Amino acid sequence: MKKENLGLIVIVAIVIILGMMLIGSYNGLVTKQERVDNSYSNLDIMLQRRADLIPNLVSTVKGYMTHESDVVGKVTEARTKLMNANGIDEKSEADRELSNSLNALMVVVENYPDLKASANFTQLTDEIAGTENRIAVARRDYNEAVKNFNTDIKRFPNNLLVGMFGFEQVEYFQASEGSTEVPNVSFE
Repeated sequence: MKKENLGLIVIVAIVIILGMMLIGSYNGLVTKQERVDNSYSNLDIMLQRRADLIPNLVSTVKGYMTHESDVVGKVTEARTKLMNANGIDEKSEADRELSNSLNALMVVVENYPDLKASANFTQLTDEIAGTENRIAVARRDYNEAVKNFNTDIKRFPNNLLVGMFGFEQVEYFQASEGSTEVPNVSFE
């Protein structure tokens, strides 16, 4: 009879240990998923900040550029696309387009010395350059959180929990080569 009790105690102990491991693994995955969501939110805030600066930049530039409405229109269109983007893939593509159109605008600005000398323009481009740096940091933080989460869901025994609890691999924020560079706002 004592052997039966000992066997039962061992089985209960194993079940308790496995249960604790399951709970620990699940909580670890939840924590990493929250880090991904938080990093995405921070990235989204920085993208929104840049998008909020664009209308002021466009208004300032329009006052000086009468023949460059094509470039200004592309910036406005790219901003609208970013504002309406849903999900990381759409935001990544819209961010790429906005960065490229801002770079094109800055190239055209070189032909307008009065615009480059404008205090309002200088302030806006400084704010945009600072925001671009914050976006780069937010992208890096997001992708780091995604890497940690995706690595964790592929490891044993977490990979067994993924299907049970609905965890899915998360996409990285992909930026093109041109969109990772801060737009040139030199006023020399």
